[in-house]
Amino acid sequence: MDPAEAREIFREQAGALEERGADFFILETFTDMDELGEAVRAIRSFSRLPIVAQLTFSEEGTAFDGTRPQDAFRRLTDADPLPNVQVPSVQAIGANCTIGPQLLMPVLQEFAAVAGDIPLSAMPNAGFPKRVGDRIVYPRSSPEYFAAFAREAAALGVRILGGCCGTTPEHIRAMAAAVKDLMRAMPSTRPEQFPEGPAKASSTAQFQIGGPSGSAITGSAISEAVTIASAPKNPEPQSRLWRKLQSGKFVVSVEIDPPKGVSIDRIVEQVTRVMASGHVDAIDINSGTLARVGLDALMLGGALESSGIETVPHLTTRDANLIGLQAMLLGAWSIGGIRNVLAITGDPPSIGDHPETSGVYEVDSIGLVRIMARLNQGTDWAGKQLGGATNFTIGVAVNPMADDLNLEIRRFEAKIAAGAHFAMTQPIFDPAHWHEFLRRLGGKPPVPVLAGIWPLTSYRQAVRLNNEVPGIVIPAATLRELEAAGANARDCGFTLARRLLAWARTELAGAYLIPPFKRYEEVLDLFD
Repeated sequence: MDPAEAREIFREQAGALEERGADFFILETFTDMDELGEAVRAIRSFSRLPIVAQLTFSEEGTAFDGTRPQDAFRRLTDADPLPNVQVPSVQAIGANCTIGPQLLMPVLQEFAAVAGDIPLSAMPNAGFPKRVGDRIVYPRSSPEYFAAFAREAAALGVRILGGCCGTTPEHIRAMAAAVKDLMRAMPSTRPEQFPEGPAKASSTAQFQIGGPSGSAITGSAISEAVTIASAPKNPEPQSRLWRKLQSGKFVVSVEIDPPKGVSIDRIVEQVTRVMASGHVDAIDINSGTLARVGLDALMLGGALESSGIETVPHLTTRDANLIGLQAMLLGAWSIGGIRNVLAITGDPPSIGDHPETSGVYEVDSIGLVRIMARLNQGTDWAGKQLGGATNFTIGVAVNPMADDLNLEIRRFEAKIAAGAHFAMTQPIFDPAHWHEFLRRLGGKPPVPVLAGIWPLTSYRQAVRLNNEVPGIVIPAATLRELEAAGANARDCGFTLARRLLAWARTELAGAYLIPPFKRYEEVLDLFD
């Protein structure tokens, strides 16, 4: 979701709640630091009510976007307060959900190491759930266990205690009783202390809330609550393809489709001859194009890599969940020798041979880039250490002819921010489309881009592609040339493709070639 859209949704919710008498806001179960930042921004754009900001952490002690507690604390507290109003971005920081009391303690300890006088909050789950039939059941964690946690957490500086998934009123009563003596020793921070609302709030022993009486707050006066950081920098990839791109060599790839059956002999034979020409640097491999079944692209890539052929298998998020995607990538790296992957979302199953199936799509291509970037940093999606790291060169798709070019550019920029190293365009049939894309982008792309080049073989084929395949735009002048060529349309199409390849050498980092009708060796005619 666009950050501005998320911020507006949070603002609408928070505004309705404040109008109806809320005393403070708890932002809970946020898995992503950027999203939590948008929620804080939304509230601070109109409100001075106290904010309790909580992330949820994995058993490895990181949020699901990889943020550690100390980093979260700094990002939430580094923002300037409202000008002339003295309202900090947030008044308490902590964690809730996902993990139980014991695993939450190291998170709280890391918070406490940097928190100073800022109070912490803690609301653990009862523990890890399990599936029983069609129900999700949490462990019978005892109230006494939660009471012991409450005493230990309070000693660290936790001043807001509670329970999340699987906890009961008995757990809450036990925690309240455990810290009753501590509560008596503290100045009250109940809402009744501030009967005139947040504008009259005064300093307490725990934290400063509110601001001077009568201070006007407008959206334009709000400082950013959290600085949105870009994705962590990935290690420098070491694939041969990446080294060629970095050296400034114009790279050429040929796109192939995996076979529908179990034999790969014919493809290996064809690809070997293509690579022997000396014109081609790598083979990129489609994955389930049009949602039709074929041999797995990562598996085929591994077979070709074992023959010394560098590959760029495509990986779609349509067919596997987060766990499956990560398992496939780890296997591709460790066993298949795959070093380059193109991240794509994938065509929906409804258009393929199996319309009765459902797509998984737990993430899209942007999320898949984030997954690979995490694996390159040695952690999985949940922040767990892998005991080693991948070093994928991460590719993404971009369509310079998209109907909504503004959306396409936003997604392209998001892919780059997530960790993409290079991009491959939809087939381009007119350099003017690329020039318009660059104009709208505002300049040269920040990553190397390979142009898609498809030698057309007939007027009929061109008309179908132009009218029936989303994302492909063939200029009217090209259609007229192919129609006029008649029986010589193939020669005409290859001549046009040679011109585009020559053009790409002057403006892009490389090209990937789409052979006609899976006759892979024919693409070598482009080099005549």
